[in-house]
Amino acid sequence: MVESIEITVNGAPRNVPRGTSVAALLDELQMIPKHVAVELNLELVPRAALAERRLSPGDRLEVVTLVGGG
Repeated sequence: MVESIEITVNGAPRNVPRGTSVAALLDELQMIPKHVAVELNLELVPRAALAERRLSPGDRLEVVTLVGGG
Protein backbone atom coordinates (compact mmCIF):
# COMPACT_ATOMS: atom_id res chain seq x y z
CA MET A 1 0.00 0.00 0.00
CA VAL A 2 1.34 3.43 -0.96
CA GLU A 3 1.48 5.93 1.87
CA SER A 4 -0.24 9.25 1.17
CA ILE A 5 0.75 12.71 2.32
CA GLU A 6 -1.32 15.85 2.73
CA ILE A 7 -0.46 18.97 0.77
CA THR A 8 -2.37 22.17 0.02
CA VAL A 9 -3.18 23.14 -3.57
CA ASN A 10 -4.61 26.63 -4.14
CA GLY A 11 -5.77 26.73 -0.52
CA ALA A 12 -7.47 23.32 -0.51
CA PRO A 13 -6.10 20.25 1.28
CA ARG A 14 -5.28 17.30 -0.97
CA ASN A 15 -3.81 13.85 -0.40
CA VAL A 16 -1.28 12.48 -2.87
CA PRO A 17 0.94 9.39 -2.81
CA ARG A 18 4.34 9.91 -1.14
CA GLY A 19 6.96 10.63 -3.82
CA THR A 20 4.56 12.41 -6.19
CA SER A 21 6.29 14.95 -8.42
CA VAL A 22 4.88 18.36 -9.23
CA ALA A 23 4.53 17.21 -12.86
CA ALA A 24 2.50 14.14 -11.78
CA LEU A 25 0.23 16.36 -9.68
CA LEU A 26 -0.37 18.65 -12.66
CA ASP A 27 -1.23 15.59 -14.75
CA GLU A 28 -3.68 14.43 -12.08
CA LEU A 29 -5.24 17.91 -12.09
CA GLN A 30 -5.42 17.74 -15.91
CA MET A 31 -3.27 20.87 -16.26
CA ILE A 32 -0.74 21.35 -19.04
CA PRO A 33 2.62 22.44 -17.58
CA LYS A 34 3.32 24.99 -20.31
CA HIS A 35 0.00 26.71 -19.51
CA VAL A 36 0.54 27.15 -15.76
CA ALA A 37 2.96 28.66 -13.28
CA VAL A 38 3.63 26.69 -10.09
CA GLU A 39 4.71 28.16 -6.78
CA LEU A 40 5.84 25.63 -4.18
CA ASN A 41 6.24 26.98 -0.65
CA LEU A 42 6.47 30.56 -1.98
CA GLU A 43 9.14 29.62 -4.57
CA LEU A 44 8.48 29.52 -8.31
CA VAL A 45 9.25 26.08 -9.75
CA PRO A 46 10.92 26.27 -13.19
CA ARG A 47 9.15 24.14 -15.81
CA ALA A 48 12.35 22.17 -16.38
CA ALA A 49 12.25 21.07 -12.71
CA LEU A 50 8.58 20.01 -12.48
CA ALA A 51 9.31 16.31 -13.04
CA GLU A 52 12.13 16.14 -10.49
CA ARG A 53 10.58 18.20 -7.66
CA ARG A 54 8.95 15.77 -5.21
CA LEU A 55 6.19 16.83 -2.87
CA SER A 56 6.60 16.57 0.90
CA PRO A 57 4.00 16.53 3.68
CA GLY A 58 2.69 20.03 4.36
CA ASP A 59 3.84 21.52 1.04
CA ARG A 60 1.76 24.46 -0.16
CA LEU A 61 1.29 24.92 -3.90
CA GLU A 62 -0.30 27.68 -5.87
CA VAL A 63 -1.03 26.75 -9.48
CA VAL A 64 -1.95 29.68 -11.72
CA THR A 65 -3.25 29.31 -15.27
CA LEU A 66 -1.52 31.58 -17.73
CA VAL A 67 -3.90 33.47 -20.00
CA GLY A 68 -2.81 35.23 -23.16
CA GLY A 69 -4.57 37.88 -25.11
CA GLY A 70 -4.83 41.54 -25.36
